Amino acid sequence: MSNIITRGANGAMNWVNERAPALMPMYRKHMTEYYAPKNFNIWYIFGVLSMVALVNQIVTGIFLTMHYKPSAAEAFASVEYIMRDVQWGWLIRYMHSTGASLFFVVVYIHMFRGLMYGSYRKPRELVWILGMLIYLVLMAEAFLGYVLPWGQMSFWGAKVIISLFGAIPVIGGGLVEWIMGDYLPGDATLNRFFALHVIALPLVLLLLVVLHLGALHEVGSNNPDGVEIKKGPKGNRWSPTAPADGIPFHPYYTVKDTVYIGFFLILAAFIIFFAPAFGGWFLEHDNFTEANRLVTPAQIKPVWYYTPYYAMLRVVPDKLGGVMVMFGAIAILFLVPWLDRAKVKSVRYRGWITRAMLTLLVVCFVWLGKIGAGPGTDPVETVIGRVLTFFYFAFFITMPLWTKLDKTKPVPERVTMHD
Repeated sequence: MSNIITRGANGAMNWVNERAPALMPMYRKHMTEYYAPKNFNIWYIFGVLSMVALVNQIVTGIFLTMHYKPSAAEAFASVEYIMRDVQWGWLIRYMHSTGASLFFVVVYIHMFRGLMYGSYRKPRELVWILGMLIYLVLMAEAFLGYVLPWGQMSFWGAKVIISLFGAIPVIGGGLVEWIMGDYLPGDATLNRFFALHVIALPLVLLLLVVLHLGALHEVGSNNPDGVEIKKGPKGNRWSPTAPADGIPFHPYYTVKDTVYIGFFLILAAFIIFFAPAFGGWFLEHDNFTEANRLVTPAQIKPVWYYTPYYAMLRVVPDKLGGVMVMFGAIAILFLVPWLDRAKVKSVRYRGWITRAMLTLLVVCFVWLGKIGAGPGTDPVETVIGRVLTFFYFAFFITMPLWTKLDKTKPVPERVTMHD
């Protein structure tokens, strides 16, 4: 039986190769003959998990568009129809909403791993830049999708965020009206947001993901030691010209990643079935009420993955200054490859200063997220938010200094297998 299956598979592959001979070399380059460092640890699974989350968003989004109506009069009712009357519609909707939050969870961890192990250092600057562009497009995509259910928080969140562009001198007022298509969020806003969310931005996102992976596979993956395996000794049991410290991505890492993907899907299923709103963090309670432009919610706040930047916006007293700080907090991430002046890449071989600064960055980001999710009326929290914002920017602005001053350990010539 196994011989029949093998012969059938080989026959199918030969049939495809005869008609598309370029596919097999591409498959070998990016899978069976792409040699990844053999010392990957658990931090390296989050790139794969982000791909799983992306596929989930695309597939569930397709099914949601079959019943959603981008109209101010019908949008909320169409979402309710999906939830109550479409067979398994509630599951598809919760897979999409929960998937969005889990997407940002794995992306944030993926970014932090890059900061820890210096995955943005030469020759991977382009990989980092493309990754940051993915993050930027993902934030825009999530915001557009958040508006579409047309709940209370969708309407007022859209109004507040879009009105921020009004702080731009001279063109601000016209820009706000152009984005919304009206003086207030309405039919025109929903129609253009729906088109951008469903067609334009997903295409851009997929293109950036392909470029990100292509750039990564050209220079090779980084590893916890920060050692370039391509520059090390050659020859292993798969190829005499391949890096000695590399193993084929397929089947070794694909099998390993499959196990982690299973755990990830189990966790996602647990949240979807038992806590899809996640205590109001994944789906705000106000968004289960239809949008009403005459009733302002007691507290207007974005979804949790925007709250650190929203906190930075709120703690700056000047509106234009707050907008510049918020967008500056994202823009400065693009400069990281040129701000880091350390002699070594990985945190494993750096001193206590790097560890302390990375801890400070995490504390600032998480604490700002908590402040941004609050009402914003506590003056003490405002002062704390300003201090945290200062330290957030100080991490990056002073990076050339503290990365040079930090003591480093000798980096091994070849990768090591310790955790």
